[in-house]
Amino acid sequence: MNARPPGSPPYVLQAQGLRLQYGDAAPLISGLDLAVAAGEIVAILGPSGVGKSSLLRILAGLQQASAGAVMVDGEPIDGTHPRVAMAFQDPSLLPWLTLEKNVAFGLDFRHQPRLTAAEKNQRVTAAIREVGLEHARLRMPAELSGGMAQRTALARCVARQPEVILLDEPFGALDEVTRAAMQRLLLTLREDLGTAAVLITHDIDEALQVADRIVLLGGAPAHVIGEWNITYTQPRDDLVEELGQLRIEILRTLHRALHPQAAKPKTKEFADVS
Repeated sequence: MNARPPGSPPYVLQAQGLRLQYGDAAPLISGLDLAVAAGEIVAILGPSGVGKSSLLRILAGLQQASAGAVMVDGEPIDGTHPRVAMAFQDPSLLPWLTLEKNVAFGLDFRHQPRLTAAEKNQRVTAAIREVGLEHARLRMPAELSGGMAQRTALARCVARQPEVILLDEPFGALDEVTRAAMQRLLLTLREDLGTAAVLITHDIDEALQVADRIVLLGGAPAHVIGEWNITYTQPRDDLVEELGQLRIEILRTLHRALHPQAAKPKTKEFADVS
């Protein structure tokens, strides 16, 4: 579904030198770089108010940066892009539409490629199947559980066949069991479709479970203060000691960032030794 042409740039999504400033106020974000490879899951952590959601809106083309550039497949963008989809903590389903019509919503937006009715139906059917909701396609949003509503929101993203899905704490309001199921679904989408993802989360453990790379934001203005590549294979449920050590290091880096002598960005590799 997401085959990329020969000679495509190594990154599907890039941000270079991003700066976000409102009027004469101190900048919220400054000098921020981020690159996401095809099929990569990047988790972004940071304290509340550091600008994580603002960064995601800039990457989605929903908010204009004060400076810097966002590129999809190496081409600069200045608005929303058909190969980038976004899901929020609130599924934002339209209550008067069935599940399948909510999944189809957005396929006719101006920046989307023109599709025939048959092509739309094929995309919607495939997306609903991918998230395991074939049995509920005619249900109304009021009839869906929280987990089903989030699956519907993900299916709406999948129907657009994006190269990157941007996720703004989409599992934060779910119970622990449902949240774990949604994390597994995210990994399944990456496995089945090759879709990359940028996940905003406050939960370090969630980032450790699903991400290939963790990026930690901090400072004022916000910038990258820590970065960790994680090459442990999935599933990671039994890697308690290994992930626990990494969790401590992330917390220490975050705590140091709250002081003037915040550490410079660094990248470390964590991998299986077997």
